[in-house]
Amino acid sequence: MQLGWISLKKTLIEIKKNNKNKEILYFDESRFGTHSKIGRSWRRTGIRSRVKIKLGFKNFYLYSSINPNNGSHHTLLMPYVNTDCMNIYLKELSLDLTTREKEAILIMDGAGWHKSRELNVPKNIKIEILPPYCPELNPVERLWQYVKDRTIKNMVFDTLGELEDVVCDFMKNLSQDEVVGICVQEGS
Repeated sequence: MQLGWISLKKTLIEIKKNNKNKEILYFDESRFGTHSKIGRSWRRTGIRSRVKIKLGFKNFYLYSSINPNNGSHHTLLMPYVNTDCMNIYLKELSLDLTTREKEAILIMDGAGWHKSRELNVPKNIKIEILPPYCPELNPVERLWQYVKDRTIKNMVFDTLGELEDVVCDFMKNLSQDEVVGICVQEGS
């Protein structure tokens, strides 16, 4: 079933009502790379700030699903965005759900690898696709902005490994309360 743009709130209520034993998760992936992200900062009037920058093309992706109601999240670092990596993520998420004896509905955008015929969706996960061009409907987008503002903005990383370490440490130490505060949606 594709979630409708106009009736999204009603659709989410229906999903929750019909799947009381299933966890509702929002999923997305985000690119993190050695190319510097410049942001605003406070400086004295008349003094131009100097921020080191680095141009680079090395990157990795975080795949993450969150429950905005309780702040739980499942995140993996992946080298690419493609069907193979998505299958690995789904398998790992399924194992996590199985250990907690849960099933989940995974709500995500309609990227090609999210709808691929080669996608192996485990039995304890059901995928729902958001309408196209509506990133504001996915609370994980707010998480990515929060993580990038606190890890890579105005920073230079000499190696991809350094960047991976900083981002992974940040994600490991992210509390469930923080995730709820960042990602909570009206009507959730």
